[in-house]
Amino acid sequence: MTSNYSRPTLGPSEKKALRALGVVLGLSVMGGCKASQPEASVAVAQDAVTASTRQEESRMWMTIGERRFAITLADNETARTFATRCPLTLDMAELNGNEKHAELSQALPADASRPGTIHSGDLMLYGSSTVVVFYGTFRSSYAYTPLARVDDPVGLGQELGQGSVQVTFSQ
Repeated sequence: MTSNYSRPTLGPSEKKALRALGVVLGLSVMGGCKASQPEASVAVAQDAVTASTRQEESRMWMTIGERRFAITLADNETARTFATRCPLTLDMAELNGNEKHAELSQALPADASRPGTIHSGDLMLYGSSTVVVFYGTFRSSYAYTPLARVDDPVGLGQELGQGSVQVTFSQ
């Protein structure tokens, strides 16, 4: 017997609400909420919703050709300012066989430090106006300001290719 039932599709806001509800219910069940502790339960639930919202706000996309990579913004002023300029498409040039870079038309606030090791999937700011996407892991003595991190960098180098490439950053 076949069914004509089709599963409804949820939008982003519905998924977010269901996720928050799941967190609240899970915390209630696991925490053994008692009638004498309603304020604590509400506070925990509000913290969970706030954390979920903060994580959603720090998530962006980096698109190379037809492939989208989820990226998570760094928790700093530079990354927040970068996000306000999105959507942003950059023509990124190859450098050293491990990174792509492009100049921004306007500088970002920078707070550079030496990370020591650069990881494949790091999105950094060099100086105050050069965006760099790294697709190799290596040691470095250069100073950068963190912008974001590709959540799953598998295939990033292949998508970026050997020459210049157009990369779009969006919310």
